[in-house]
Amino acid sequence: MKTDSLFYRLFQEMPELVFELAGWELPAGVHYKLHAEEVKQTSFRLDGLLIPQTAELTAPVVFLEVQFQTDTNLYGRCFSELCLWLYRQQCQRPWRLLVVFPNRTIEEPPPVCFEPFLQLPWVQRVYLEDLADQPTVTTGRQLLQLIMAEPAVAVSRAQAILTTPIATANTAEARALLEWVETILVYKLPQLKREEIQTMIHLPDIDLKQTRFYLEAFDEGRVEGQLQGQAQGQAQGQKKEAVTLILRMLRRRLGPLDTAQETKIQSLPLSELEALGEALLDFHNMAELTAWLQQPH
Repeated sequence: MKTDSLFYRLFQEMPELVFELAGWELPAGVHYKLHAEEVKQTSFRLDGLLIPQTAELTAPVVFLEVQFQTDTNLYGRCFSELCLWLYRQQCQRPWRLLVVFPNRTIEEPPPVCFEPFLQLPWVQRVYLEDLADQPTVTTGRQLLQLIMAEPAVAVSRAQAILTTPIATANTAEARALLEWVETILVYKLPQLKREEIQTMIHLPDIDLKQTRFYLEAFDEGRVEGQLQGQAQGQAQGQKKEAVTLILRMLRRRLGPLDTAQETKIQSLPLSELEALGEALLDFHNMAELTAWLQQPH
């Protein structure tokens, strides 16, 4: 399971959770939107950037890094990306940096040259293992705990979430929470069928293909429909349309693709196009697409 991709989706939908985890005060009345931006003329790509949707210059931009793999160059990359982006954008706002680790064993000891940066109050590191057993009433933290839960206790945690007043209300917020719970359990318990999961936690039937995650990744189902059509032997012109849709979704999700990547995607056979259509659900940076294209399928 690509756990870090779930976190980015959660932060995209609940940007206030970033401030909550870091212990920063959320600027009153300011809404944030999560972006993934490329620093031009470099190989750097920012995984997560919360940009305030206001002209008020006191609201900070927030750089976000979710690190679920050991990376000896993490801090060099983070601070280089951060400073280059501020320089390129001629940013006049304050900034913040939040690095999220699942536990302390993932974090490599920071090089001494970056210690002054890490001592800044604008830089926070969060270890999700510290949140595992903390009592919490916020929806965002409950979902974080569910994502991090061991499969053996995931069902009981999900059941606890579904008994909260937010989950039992007949509102759009309640439906969104139910979608989140089912999506996380489908990721965490791939050996179980969705119907089995729904029965275990007494979850109402929700068609995941109608959730915002699925619709976003498949452009309201059209990509999947095209791929299924091609798998059944439809005309070459429809394959071309499906390739176009996949490229558009990848650009919207990851940013501009280079010529080699586009050429590779256009040359994929139908079975691999279908696999890519499924895999792009979990991509949150260009490196993951590159790695996928380099793997034998």
